[in-house]
Amino acid sequence: MQERSSVGELAERLRQELDRYSPGGKLPSSRALVERFRVSPVTVSRALAQLAAEGLVVTRPGAGAFRAQPRASTVAAGDTSWQEVALSADGATDLVPRTVDASGVLVSLAGPPPGVVEFNGGYLHPSLQPERAMAAALSRAGRRPGAWGRPPVEGLPELREWFARSIGAAVTAADVLVTAGGQSALTTALRALAPPGAPVLVESPTYPGMLAIARAAGLRPVPVPVDPDGVKPALLADAFRATGARVFVCQPLFQNPTGAVLAPGRRADVLRTAREAGAFVVEDDFVRRLAHEDAGELPRPLAADDPDGVVVHVCSLTKATSPSFRVGALAARGPVLERLRAIQIVDTFFVSRPLQEAALELVGSPAWPRHLRSLSAQLKARRDVMTAALRRELPRLALPHIPSGGYHLWLRLPHGTDEAALTAAALRSGVAVTPGRPYFGAEPPAGHLRLSFAAVAGAGEITEGVRRLRTAADEVL
Repeated sequence: MQERSSVGELAERLRQELDRYSPGGKLPSSRALVERFRVSPVTVSRALAQLAAEGLVVTRPGAGAFRAQPRASTVAAGDTSWQEVALSADGATDLVPRTVDASGVLVSLAGPPPGVVEFNGGYLHPSLQPERAMAAALSRAGRRPGAWGRPPVEGLPELREWFARSIGAAVTAADVLVTAGGQSALTTALRALAPPGAPVLVESPTYPGMLAIARAAGLRPVPVPVDPDGVKPALLADAFRATGARVFVCQPLFQNPTGAVLAPGRRADVLRTAREAGAFVVEDDFVRRLAHEDAGELPRPLAADDPDGVVVHVCSLTKATSPSFRVGALAARGPVLERLRAIQIVDTFFVSRPLQEAALELVGSPAWPRHLRSLSAQLKARRDVMTAALRRELPRLALPHIPSGGYHLWLRLPHGTDEAALTAAALRSGVAVTPGRPYFGAEPPAGHLRLSFAAVAGAGEITEGVRRLRTAADEVL
């Protein structure tokens, strides 16, 4: 975080001084900038790269940095209003509008303004990421023979084998496709399994990114309620009968956003219910590697108990590493695997080979299990700090379930609370939170907030963020 701040500050200082130089004029050398501003050579290099990306300077290897020539006058904007007709006319007869609403996803992707505590983040804070291990893995991967060549479209055999072992049971490398992260895998799965206009059963509440995928594909998400033991099998059976759906998407382990784990007694019922309906279960196993220190032995993936090819399994390395380490997997058995493979090839060709090689280097290194152990302990500690702070500062907000995995808590607001007003007040108070409404495919039973404890710097920031949230709650509640 400090390095990023220094880069931005130096870039701004240099931006303000550009008028001292005529177009084409040379800026001070990197060494001179290091000495003058007392920053590292890396900071200088990144600041100059930022200005070059803005078109303000031109860098020439071996010669230095120069002020760029003035840009040509801005071309007059065209008239794009015709697109409103073009984008809507073809969908006039669609059973489900295929408009794309990414707002629920952008909440966890957009960085908050400076000074705002980030309780809305969906990824690990840099201090929790295995940055050194990833950098070393990427460096080693780049030197592997053939590392920059075209990979097999299904993924590197060794990486497919690693994912198959992590899923367990009879899953083999032949059942696995390497994907560009979990979101890409979910998109491929839903496109493969359901035609436009078809219903797809989803947990309620559930991950907004999955709802966005379904709606963008012209599917009709049908919510099935969950409780602390996961989806309710009886309601799942009712939903299959009522809709004729052939797909159910679920997160059996540390469900997003509730943190629920599908109870042992329900696992077989879910698979049997889907099998009797002639339907697939898309298992989004997104945070298995984010179990907390007190989680105990984790249940196996549903795919490990599925001999009949009911389950299409999705998993990823992204949540346990970095938002930019986008390597995941799809696993399936039977004819559906060929359809998944064909759609992925059409959409993406293949996942970058250097990134696949880096993934192999990372998960095969001694640093990987050390990172997972450290992450497990730190996530538990952060969860406990946030839980204690909420109970102390905000006892009015219900915390029905404390998960033993994942990176967030799910809070129920008092009856009648204006969720949007509280979210806006929180931002004014200096803390960004995630509203609960985007997690519901239909009308929610109450207002909710999702608070992430993984995207912030540490315990002190968690405590301060909860204090700011109390200020907002005092204003709204």
